[in-house]
Amino acid sequence: MTSLEGTVALVTGSSRGIGAEIARLFAAEGAHVVLHGRDRDALDRVHASITAANGQALVVTGDVTRYDDLEAMRTTVEDEVGPVTILVANAGGSTTPPAPLEDISPADWRAAVDGNLTATFLTIKCFLPGMKARGAGAIITMSSAAARRPSPFSPLAYATAKAGVGLLTQDAAAQAGPHGVRINCIAPEAILTERNSTEIPPAVQAHLRDQHPIRRLGTPNDVARAALFLATDNSAWITGIILDVAGGSVLT
Repeated sequence: MTSLEGTVALVTGSSRGIGAEIARLFAAEGAHVVLHGRDRDALDRVHASITAANGQALVVTGDVTRYDDLEAMRTTVEDEVGPVTILVANAGGSTTPPAPLEDISPADWRAAVDGNLTATFLTIKCFLPGMKARGAGAIITMSSAAARRPSPFSPLAYATAKAGVGLLTQDAAAQAGPHGVRINCIAPEAILTERNSTEIPPAVQAHLRDQHPIRRLGTPNDVARAALFLATDNSAWITGIILDVAGGSVLT
């Protein structure tokens, strides 16, 4: 048996990048994976890659900043494959470049907070009650190294929202622990997703590598392996942590 045999794992934001890699790895480890995103074509490609490897996957769509959409997703998943036992609240990201505080528009600020912090809050709010009622579950949230220390190279609104995700995780973990539910957070940095690999110039990638004690940039698989550890009984007595998957660039 593989380590996630018999589980149902929802990975939000899994149409590409880190989320897609987590979904593929979880499926390879025996989970019935639920893929989520907004790009149906990209989701179908991830779904096809999982089923081609004899994995099991279901596709759902919805806006994770809208609680009604999340509830509809939960109902669909429970009706088709059963209750979610592992939740990876991965959806989020940054859409604006770094800028001085006074140059950040209110709209951009709200978009960053809604797309990262509010989305994570609503996702946990939707799926945690069922896990508590069943007395078991594992939730993984996604922060960022940008939230772990101030930097002029990080978008402030995004970093602030991701810092909120870390505190939200720890508070939720304290509440959920007595009910048998573990909640942990991953904070990646400089991950060479498909997008970053093409958009970050080679010279910049080389400079970024030199900023890490482990002299390379991260891969989606690095984050997926950390998520697998936190999702399985290998971390059965771990909850409320923020795990820096950052090549040593965050030393606190």
